[in-house]
Amino acid sequence: MSSLRGTLEKHQECLKKQREAVKYRLKKLAARQSEITKKSLVIRESIIQKYQEIQAILDEDLRITLSHLEMEERAAVSALDGLMERNCSLIQEIEQDLARLTVAMEQTDMDPETMSLFSYSDPQNPDTVDRVMDLLNKSDPSTVSLDEAKAEQILSLTNNMLLLICSQTPIIKKLIQSYSSEVCLDPETAHPKLIISPKGDSATYTDTWQQLPDVPGRFDTTLNVISFQGFSFGRHYWEIDVTGKTYWELGVTYPTIPRKGTKEDCWLGRGHESWCVEFFDGEYTAWHGGVPHQLPFTKRFCRIGVLCSFPAGTVMFFEADNMTPLFSFCAATFTDCLHLALCPGHDHNGINAKPIIICNPASHTSDL
Repeated sequence: MSSLRGTLEKHQECLKKQREAVKYRLKKLAARQSEITKKSLVIRESIIQKYQEIQAILDEDLRITLSHLEMEERAAVSALDGLMERNCSLIQEIEQDLARLTVAMEQTDMDPETMSLFSYSDPQNPDTVDRVMDLLNKSDPSTVSLDEAKAEQILSLTNNMLLLICSQTPIIKKLIQSYSSEVCLDPETAHPKLIISPKGDSATYTDTWQQLPDVPGRFDTTLNVISFQGFSFGRHYWEIDVTGKTYWELGVTYPTIPRKGTKEDCWLGRGHESWCVEFFDGEYTAWHGGVPHQLPFTKRFCRIGVLCSFPAGTVMFFEADNMTPLFSFCAATFTDCLHLALCPGHDHNGINAKPIIICNPASHTSDL
């Protein structure tokens, strides 16, 4: 009896130690979570500060540029105001002479002594003609202008600055595309109803079951194919063209993913060996470990980006054209090398017949 009690006590003590070990690990995990949150906040704030500094520099440069243009505009407008004022003054003088002449014409029968009171009775008064001609010559509107050549230079410089900024943004796109890794599909892993291109950069569904060797690595139920290349460190990025398709699955997988039979783990994302995003019936779903995550997107995207980061233990999916984030998985630590995995899906009565295509770095049309 005492022996049994001693055994139970040892077992109890062992469980207590295990409990304390798990509690300590839980504490460490919570601390790590807090640390990551704080680090992420610091990084975000630093990036925001840099963008604000860039914006402040641009705002100040815009202010100075506009102030120069406004100063030049004020000078030109002021000069034109002066010329207009001189023209108005002369018009008033001419109007006064016209009024006097009108009175004189109405009183043509007045005596010469009265007529002599009108100093500008001569319509051909040379003084008036000279003053008008002189003013017209000096107030030619074309003599007052902006420095349009300088304005064109400013526009050219600002356009160059715009092109430079555009060439460097989106920053995240240039950064992620710098992780691009070339891969080709392994035809010996492809389901017999998939046609793999000679370059290994596309997979197309066919209704015909091809007579291919039933090698151990070939998928025989799910319409999957994986890449020759596997990666076990660093960061790796791929873009996949899914234009015109109504059903597809793509992601990354360990080489240990089951290949034979109808069990659920053979499908991408349904087991713990793979991570994927699926597009089916107009809806996007992210999968891992058999757990679906419905994504809030309805637009049919043309190109999907997949990034796996071994330092962070993450698999991330993007809409590649604008780098819109779709979903991110965190595996913490990958336990094996990762292969790109694709499923082009059935043709669905011809509406999903197009291939799924890997856009290797040499195929990128954007300037990296």
